[in-house]
Amino acid sequence: MEISLALGGGGSRGSAHLGVLRALEGEGFKIKAVAGTSAGGMAASIYAAGYKPQEAIDIFSQVDQNELFSFGNGRALLGVKGIVKAMARFIEEETFQDLIMPCALTAVDIKEMREVVLQEGRVLDAVMATIAIPGVFPPKKWGERFLVDGGVLDPVPVQIARSLAPDLPVVAVVLSPHPEKWKEISAPEIFSETPILKPIKRMRVAQAFDIFTRSVELMTHELSEKQLELEKPDVIIRPDLVDVGILDKVNVIEIAARGDLAVEKALPELEALKKKKKGIRRFFT
Repeated sequence: MEISLALGGGGSRGSAHLGVLRALEGEGFKIKAVAGTSAGGMAASIYAAGYKPQEAIDIFSQVDQNELFSFGNGRALLGVKGIVKAMARFIEEETFQDLIMPCALTAVDIKEMREVVLQEGRVLDAVMATIAIPGVFPPKKWGERFLVDGGVLDPVPVQIARSLAPDLPVVAVVLSPHPEKWKEISAPEIFSETPILKPIKRMRVAQAFDIFTRSVELMTHELSEKQLELEKPDVIIRPDLVDVGILDKVNVIEIAARGDLAVEKALPELEALKKKKKGIRRFFT
């Protein structure tokens, strides 16, 4: 069965997308288009470039996560040289025209205060825009624009995925916990998990930033739920990641396995979608 995917943001939880992709392929689903926000944009671009999910899992599991971040400039707490280096292994010079399927990433123009859908130009630049968490990572200069994380306005890009393949059902992969689990979300660990920032962990600015990050994450979760209610993807896949912070160091293989498990749990809905699609096809033939 052919589907379009909407991959939501979630920082370090993003490896779960690779597990979801792996499991969907294993169940015979053919992904014909993919839209991604933030961490979902990273996974979307890798998949649309033609890499198998297991290839990406194997490569990312070997990355030293301590080297992903560096000190940022005046616009952000952290730099992204390590992330650029990791992603360049997949999409160093590729443009959207080089990808094997329709793909779009989301970002937000911080000057015009509106969503921007990125579908042209260098894919790596688009990834750096969609992951630019305000205050954490630097905004990405895009012509005259300064772009930040697409999750600010569009945490799970369902409508964009639908626009890429209007005739196909949309499966949304949501990395934020279900609202009933929000109380279980652990406090951000950015200063203890990121070695370069450990010396300032006890400073007031660090404590204030932790509160800010947690508040922004909660707002993003709420926006995701409202958006899902409004845009109604055909199926929602939600890996259990309540214990994983957006900037935590993670075991990539283990987080990807949670994506596999989420697909397994969603199989009844996915199979119902297959039957519905077959029924519609028979009706019109």
